[in-house]
Amino acid sequence: MKAHRRHIREKIVQALYTLDVRDTDTATAGDWLITPEISKDPKAIRFFKQLLGAIVDNREEIDQYISKHTFNWDMSRIAIIDKNILRMAMAEILYFEDIPPKVSINEAIEIAKKFNSTDKSSKFVNGILDAVYNDLNKSGKINKCGRGLIDQSSNLKKNKEKSPSDDQ
Repeated sequence: MKAHRRHIREKIVQALYTLDVRDTDTATAGDWLITPEISKDPKAIRFFKQLLGAIVDNREEIDQYISKHTFNWDMSRIAIIDKNILRMAMAEILYFEDIPPKVSINEAIEIAKKFNSTDKSSKFVNGILDAVYNDLNKSGKINKCGRGLIDQSSNLKKNKEKSPSDDQ
């Protein structure tokens, strides 16, 4: 049975929580959360390790993006679970070219509903991620390529604007 990415994302949030509340290293925090379902799927293991690594390695940058859009909220005031859900989605948006941003945002919202650290977690996560995504998109900092992703839709617009006489 293949591991579903949502299940992996949930385990990532749990690993990040462990890193926040315990004095442990990334490997230890992640390894004990790898279920048999994940461990049997090489792609799942790779995704788990790449995503966790991207979050840990780029935490400062990710937190800066989040902080910029959490007006009047210090990062320390955000619930740990919500903060880690935001970090996970931001890592996907910034560093995983093959994952559409809207998928990352929707997955984060669904995970926030499941973990429900507060009664407004999913709305909070949605609002922050939407604001960050819009800002990154406007500034051209989102580099996505492949079927159904930003790069392809931008190219389609450019091709439609270009008339046949432009080629001559």
